[in-house]
Amino acid sequence: NKIILFSIKNKVAIGLMTVALIVWGIYSLTRLPIDAVPDITNNQVQIISQAPSLGAQEVEQFITAPIELAMANIPNVIEKRSISRSGISVITIVFEDATDIYWARQQVSAQLKEAESNIPDGLAEPTLAPITTGLGEIYQYVLHTKKGYEDKYTATDLRTLQDWVVRTQLAGTKGVAEVSGWGGYVKQYEIALDNEKLNSQNVTISEIYEALEKNNENTGGSYIEQQSNSYSIRGIGQVKTLADIEKIVVKNAGGVPVLIRDIGIVQFGSATRYGAVTRNGEGEVVAGITLMLKGENFNEVIKNVKERIVQIQKSLPEGVVIEPFIDRTELVGRAIGTVRKNLIEGALIVIFVLVLLLGNWRAGLVVASVIPLAMLFAFAMMRLFGVSGNLMSLGAIDFGLIVDGAVIIVESVIHRIGMSKHHHQGILRLSKDQM
Repeated sequence: NKIILFSIKNKVAIGLMTVALIVWGIYSLTRLPIDAVPDITNNQVQIISQAPSLGAQEVEQFITAPIELAMANIPNVIEKRSISRSGISVITIVFEDATDIYWARQQVSAQLKEAESNIPDGLAEPTLAPITTGLGEIYQYVLHTKKGYEDKYTATDLRTLQDWVVRTQLAGTKGVAEVSGWGGYVKQYEIALDNEKLNSQNVTISEIYEALEKNNENTGGSYIEQQSNSYSIRGIGQVKTLADIEKIVVKNAGGVPVLIRDIGIVQFGSATRYGAVTRNGEGEVVAGITLMLKGENFNEVIKNVKERIVQIQKSLPEGVVIEPFIDRTELVGRAIGTVRKNLIEGALIVIFVLVLLLGNWRAGLVVASVIPLAMLFAFAMMRLFGVSGNLMSLGAIDFGLIVDGAVIIVESVIHRIGMSKHHHQGILRLSKDQM
């Protein structure tokens, strides 16, 4: 009664509060994260270790077990699970939902340093997976050639463009957690050794590794002052071409230097690959995937990605194009379109039924006005508590529950008005009879 009495006596204040609610709701709606479905991925940190030279048993023994042991005392952990396969180890650590993901990653990184000391040197380098979720795959694309340029660019060229042009530019996009590519051939510098030449020169494989390591680095020194000038001293030794590798000295045999070209052939090669990507059955291409950072607004991130893709396309050589084949914008648009259609139709049906049942179009419109106000308040609360707008959260808004209170109040008001009119009419008739 006090709330109703206050609302009647302070119409201006109630009007201002209603306007403030509308502004707050509209602002929250424009900033509300939108997605197709709710993200139910738990709060987890993954540790990935690659060891191409090890089998599943060795991966479990030398990599997975030491890391799991080091992670045993991290607080707020719900569960730990791991997968050990030939060449790879994946350990998943699930934290409580209230745990900050960056704090969790910091704890895992600290313990990972301890685990690395128990892993034999050179077997693997554990790394943390990107900060993303199961719904983080928002944009996938292929890098291919136009018609007439098929023979100009090889699969190695396309993969090199993906790794050193597309990925480097796309990785700096706001809201993007990771950009990965697959397909094609990863370009490498390769030395094909000749066993007979190795034996004749009395050179071992370890000596070649050591020579390549020492002769592929730059060194810095001090500086020399001459009059008013200062000259920096540097040793430039980093290789840039195949010819530079060929000229590296492995050892001296009787005062004669043994070069890399004397014991093998230096050429371009590729890393061992385990699959390929084709497009429309027309040949091999290179694919890429963009992962969204956990907790980011999908609408903003996909907009930034598409803008950056347009810029990247301009920097690619003639005949190479980027073509998306999975863009979650269409899925999100269809899902939100379905929700919007259902909400509008539901609102109109509720308004029609209210006007019909109440028998008073003004009363029906008053009750119906609660629908948009309640929805705007719901949007404001969703943004406040970090709930994204999706097929389930928006579809859960029930108009019946929203207008129940308003229907009861308006029906009571109409009933009281009707009773008051009958009461006054009865008094009027009684007065006339008495006269």
